[in-house]
Formats: sequence, C-alpha cells, structure tokens
Amino acid sequence: MSIGNAVQHGTLVYIYDENLKQTMSVSSAGRFPSDGLVGYTARAVHVRRGSMVYAYDEKGRVLSSAPVKHTLIRGQ
Repeated sequence: MSIGNAVQHGTLVYIYDENLKQTMSVSSAGRFPSDGLVGYTARAVHVRRGSMVYAYDEKGRVLSSAPVKHTLIRGQ
C-alpha cells in the first residue's frame, strides 16, 4: 500500500493511503515553529521535530531520521 496524502492539523500529521483512507497519525509537536510536516512521497511522510527530520511509512513506523541542514540567511 502506498501513501496517497498527508496533512497536518494542529500537532498531528494524518497519513492516508491511495484510497484516501486514514492509516495512521503521528505527532509533529515540537518546540520550534518550523516543526511539522515537511512533505511526503508514495513511500514516506517526512516530519521535522527540532533538529531532526523523521521519515514514516503508511503505518506510522519510523523508516529513518536525519539531522536538519541549517542554512544561514543574511540578515537573520
């Protein structure tokens, strides 16, 4: 089964299959305003929490995690 959609409502990210049936939800709660849903593909939903981005499958299982690469923007 593949991921058909992922949306964030509040501090939860809802994962839907290709028939748009909800399969799972995962927490995106964090301390930073940038925490939350980053994006999704047919195989993974990517959620940022703090300095890490986690990839989840359609059942909400963690597939991988990686540190966020920070980019310094002039004037900030």
